[in-house]
Amino acid sequence: MPAETHSNQPVTRAEIASLIASQLAEILEKDAGDITESATFESLGADSLALIELVEALEDELSERASGFRIDDEDLEDLLTVADAVNYVAAKLGAS
Repeated sequence: MPAETHSNQPVTRAEIASLIASQLAEILEKDAGDITESATFESLGADSLALIELVEALEDELSERASGFRIDDEDLEDLLTVADAVNYVAAKLGAS
């Protein structure tokens, strides 16, 4: 099987929420359990650089499951909470 083959396995909303929380925890040096969907990026101390790091990490991780997964830069300004990010990614992936 070629290395470029993508599995395109379905991703659940719960998996997306867990992935975002763990990536944010690593970037912000916080405990993943402290990152709730109701938290705003501002309340977590996530600046624009942290959000860019989050986008890159999500694109790297999710492109393995969904070929060509990208988060559009112009959509970032609409993502204010962790739930916004989870819902955005879930919608892009058609997750349930």
